[in-house]
Amino acid sequence: MMKVKAGDLDGMGLLFARYHRQLYGFLFHMTYQREASEDMVQQVFYRMLKYRNSFTGNGEFIHWMYSIARNLLKDQGKRKMLIVSNTVDEMADLLPGHTNIEDELHRKQAAQNLHKAIGKLSDDQRELLSLSRFQELKYQEIAQILNISEGAVKVRVHRAVCQLKEIYTKMEC
Repeated sequence: MMKVKAGDLDGMGLLFARYHRQLYGFLFHMTYQREASEDMVQQVFYRMLKYRNSFTGNGEFIHWMYSIARNLLKDQGKRKMLIVSNTVDEMADLLPGHTNIEDELHRKQAAQNLHKAIGKLSDDQRELLSLSRFQELKYQEIAQILNISEGAVKVRVHRAVCQLKEIYTKMEC
């Protein structure tokens, strides 16, 4: 990013190639809209180019990128998750007691319930789960992105997972 800041705009293509999928995953887990997430990825990279002079190089590039993505979500009001009946298989590790489901129908129903339960979490809780579980960022990295302490991240992620389990368990009854 420092090369892009210095005027080497071709470097933006390399950054896009490296990070667009990761960024799409984050945005998709926040909105559950494929097309909107694709558009927002483009907008984030546009903003990175437009505001390249604000990148100081003091922190990691990925933290700056996620900060821009979070601001874009806030600007566009896209933080409300829309319930869609697919794309939850990757979240199965969060299902309490359902890691080895043999019955595919039961698995799909469990995934749909999990998806609905995630939809009932607050925006902040979904964001934390997306960054920690789906983007696989370390708590220290999340703390830098959210500008809070690492301990606060650990507590908030734990609470979000507990809240998700509670909502999910109530849905199964």
